Amino acid sequence: MKKSLGSLLVGALLTVATVAQASDDITQPLEAKITSTLGISVDKIVPSPVDGLFQVYSDKGILYVSADGSKMLHGTMYDLDNRMANLTDAAMGEVRKSQLASIEGTTIDFKAKDEKYVVTVFTDITCGYCRKLHNSIDEYNDLGITVRYLAYPRNGRNAQSWQDMEQIWCAEDQQQALTNGKANIANSGSASCDAAKSVGKHYSLGGSFGVTGTPAIVTADGGLIPGYMPPQKLLQSLQQG
Repeated sequence: MKKSLGSLLVGALLTVATVAQASDDITQPLEAKITSTLGISVDKIVPSPVDGLFQVYSDKGILYVSADGSKMLHGTMYDLDNRMANLTDAAMGEVRKSQLASIEGTTIDFKAKDEKYVVTVFTDITCGYCRKLHNSIDEYNDLGITVRYLAYPRNGRNAQSWQDMEQIWCAEDQQQALTNGKANIANSGSASCDAAKSVGKHYSLGGSFGVTGTPAIVTADGGLIPGYMPPQKLLQSLQQG
């Protein structure tokens, strides 16, 4: 006897609901264990490309955890059958794009007159390669690359650079203040204003993006380029997608 379309749809919905429930039965205890054991914030947990491992999106980047929660991997997963495609970075790409929208208006921008590309750069004023990148800011702009800076004081909240960067974000002329900071020129003015809160937000965002050092360049499609890249080389990378 043929089943009606209605009964088929009901069966399909029940199957989906059963799978979702089974997934929740695993992911909810996993989230509780990860949160209590590691003290990190978990955004979501989904099955990973490897059977038996779950992909955890957290404020410390992506983690891979066994179904029973007893084993964890923190690193990069590659697809050997697909030209060493970086599966971890691909998973983070969409997340980064979405989360960058949440800090719109809090970056310090050096805009290209003839803008072709936009990159977001996590920076620290005490970082040598960050200074090297900024020294070439005109060249990046001339190539059509707009640079949007996010604060990422590498040594954390107790470092002097954290307060210095809060002062930069509070400055009336943020561009000049940032340029001064990277040239080791002291800025005057307050380090206490609403804009100073951006430093903490940017720092937390960097952790969730998997940033471990500066500069860290995020492309418009959510890709992450760790480290310094000269203007022409960055342009070539952006052109290749």
